[in-house]
Amino acid sequence: MTLIIVTMLILSYLLIATGHLTGVNKAAIAMFLGTVGWVVYVCWGSDFVMAQHPDEYLEWLNGTAATSETVKLFIYNKVFLNYVGRAAAIVMFLLATMAIVELLNNNGCFDFIKEWIRTRNSKRLLWTITLATFILSANLDNLTTTITMLVIMHSILQNSRQRMYVGSAIVLAANCGGCFTVIGDPTGLILWGGGAVTASHFSAFLAIPALLAWVIPTIIINRELPDHLDTAWSPSPYRGDDTRLNRWQRVVMLIVGIGGLWFIPTFHNITKLAPFLGALCVLSVLWVINEAFNRKLMAADQMTGRRIPMSLQYGALQQMLFIMGIMLGMGVITETGVWGDVADWFDTYIHDVWLMGIGAGLLSAVVDSFTIAISNISLYQVGVGDVSVNGAYWSIIAYSTAVGGCLLSVGSISGIALMKMEHVHLGWYVKHLTPKVLLGWILGYIALWLELYFINI
Repeated sequence: MTLIIVTMLILSYLLIATGHLTGVNKAAIAMFLGTVGWVVYVCWGSDFVMAQHPDEYLEWLNGTAATSETVKLFIYNKVFLNYVGRAAAIVMFLLATMAIVELLNNNGCFDFIKEWIRTRNSKRLLWTITLATFILSANLDNLTTTITMLVIMHSILQNSRQRMYVGSAIVLAANCGGCFTVIGDPTGLILWGGGAVTASHFSAFLAIPALLAWVIPTIIINRELPDHLDTAWSPSPYRGDDTRLNRWQRVVMLIVGIGGLWFIPTFHNITKLAPFLGALCVLSVLWVINEAFNRKLMAADQMTGRRIPMSLQYGALQQMLFIMGIMLGMGVITETGVWGDVADWFDTYIHDVWLMGIGAGLLSAVVDSFTIAISNISLYQVGVGDVSVNGAYWSIIAYSTAVGGCLLSVGSISGIALMKMEHVHLGWYVKHLTPKVLLGWILGYIALWLELYFINI
């Protein structure tokens, strides 16, 4: 049965990696792995439980006879629900941040970005829109940030080739910005929630590598663009006489939404409660403010007329299902003991976290950045040395998988969103973007090595 579950995992990797060719959605594959894997595990639960949790099972029985029913109840209560809780905590955090983005977007709070980048100068437009993306993605989910910025860019640039270059730079900025904070990317959130890293240490070591991985390719991309871009500036969206929020109201909502997310690490350190609870708290406050500012609109029963980004909603649902499925799938693999055997093999024959980081980055480009990240994280428990709290291994994996996923457009959910929205082909991306991203990834990797090397000295 272990062989069957591992075979399912490998096939899932292959299907996720070839999703752009087969048309099979990676969220469906992840959900299949996460659900069927646990069904197979439960069917032969006695063998797995006695191999992985013999003492806990005997204590749980408390002298009663062991039956197939008691094994299933033990797995559900003591094993399965632990992984469901971890996955649900990540999904709930994403749900809260995506809802915050939608509230801000529907109230025109991101119109400031469009005003800020109002120019035909290619250098200024490219750097301002990617800088805004980098900052926002450090606090919000990568996918929602990417789609929001791609929508803004699409409404400005008229030339499809220019949109492909700028859109690729936006995806890179989103993934790099998200990887250096614990709330900007699901990988960092998992590491932080699992006690592998602390928020301040994680950001301090990944800030410079993430900046290099974003800045170096963007400099080269800027050289591919003409001095002046083909732009069209439409007036600010009209939302009706009583739906257009004042400038100060939009500023207040932006401060509450983004500023509240900045406070989440402090909230977690003080209360020790799950980060998603802080995100839901921020969402609730922003929701109340939204209803207060739009009370006339509420009274007139006109909320259904608001501009709602359906692409954001659809993509967000896919991402949440994908993450839930992958985390449940990695949970069942962990319970078979396979990850422990793989970790022992790495420790025996490779024993170099930097080589493992390079391999993880390259695999992220082909398969999926989050899938490879959670696979590598599942190999080890927080212990000593490179896998201790704030150990080098966690930072290496977080950086390599996030930036490595940008080597190919199919390596991240944000990249796939770019392919769908701007019709970017994989061949074009490999020719025009992969060498640039590779250079930035290598330079950032060297910077991370120097940081950790001098700290260890």
